[in-house]
Amino acid sequence: MTIYRIGQIVPSSNTTMETEIPAMLMARQARYPNEQFTFHSSRMRMKKVVKEELAAMDAESDRCALELSDARVDVLGYACLVAIMAMGTGYHRQSEQRLTAHTQQNGANAPVLTSAGALVDALSIMKAKRIALVAPYMKPLTNLVVDYIASEGFDVIDHIALEIPDNLEVGRHDVNKLPDIVAGLNYQDADVIVLSACVQMPSLGAIAKVEALTGKPVVTAAVATTYAMLKALGLEPVVPGAGALLSGAY
Repeated sequence: MTIYRIGQIVPSSNTTMETEIPAMLMARQARYPNEQFTFHSSRMRMKKVVKEELAAMDAESDRCALELSDARVDVLGYACLVAIMAMGTGYHRQSEQRLTAHTQQNGANAPVLTSAGALVDALSIMKAKRIALVAPYMKPLTNLVVDYIASEGFDVIDHIALEIPDNLEVGRHDVNKLPDIVAGLNYQDADVIVLSACVQMPSLGAIAKVEALTGKPVVTAAVATTYAMLKALGLEPVVPGAGALLSGAY
């Protein structure tokens, strides 16, 4: 039995990443019974999903990385996609390098990945050129996310902004509404659907239904983060019931 310690840097109002990431990795244990995962978090203050709060929150990520490296976690995930993308194009690379350096200076060698970088990498891995996405943010922040993804070489052919400013309300969004929301997207020419470009909006329970509804591969920020964590741990990136990316096809 090998125990892997999963660290997450999460906004203080996030309630989803500490449910969806464990749900995926615990589902994986049925297939790989010699693996066991434990979950550890450090929080950055944030209540409203607005650029000013996101920037102030991001400044706390250095402290969080140090705290989690004290616990000698094996991998750290920065679980706020929009905080990274709102800081300017390509910022996920700077954040990952800076936070990994903090863990190394603290005598730990755990890599730090971001949900923003994980989603961008996942789209490349899935060989997506054109994507359609759903985001819970207000339109200005959603536009920043779309521009960020476009700057990485992808064509966002359609998107929907649900315009939910309160992060707690984002976490309470009914996952069962997502298939109907996706039905309103022009997804027919998309290579991949990003069902949730946000790690706070619940989406895991709708992935299979949306893949069946659209006939398209579906990914979410949480799924992409799980894939990146498994790769960083040197494990096969497979989780049953979590959509195309974690199906074993990649």
